[in-house]
Amino acid sequence: MTDNRRVVLSSDHAAIPLRQAIAAHVAELGWEVVDIGPVTPESTHYPAHGEAAARLVASGDCRLGIILCGTGQGIMMAANKVRGIRCGVCSDTFSARMIREHNDANMLSLGARVVGEGLALDIVDAFLNAGFEGGRHATRVDMIRALEA
Repeated sequence: MTDNRRVVLSSDHAAIPLRQAIAAHVAELGWEVVDIGPVTPESTHYPAHGEAAARLVASGDCRLGIILCGTGQGIMMAANKVRGIRCGVCSDTFSARMIREHNDANMLSLGARVVGEGLALDIVDAFLNAGFEGGRHATRVDMIRALEA
């Protein structure tokens, strides 16, 4: 994984406005945003968007990823199928911080129909500002990685 400050964002049609608000917020925090869409409100398939974002994170092109759909669940499931991805759905700041600190999560998933913009931005802040603690947690993350083998 590189030490870059690039964050990929993607969503399905249900989450375009929230994704765009998050993109602007993340850019204001000094991160380079790679927003891979979509941009039009026509119905689209969240698995394709989750996979596309996950591949940019897994390749090291982007350090972290933030993905969204109506609940955050479906797009997260798709992203987690990509080797090297550890993505969690969060609806609170504590969970967002903990998936980084304890699980070394490299992607965050949000439900646009679950959280409002204000809470979503706080969740994103908690995720971006946390770092992996290592120690006993590293053993557990290694166990997760071993499941991919």
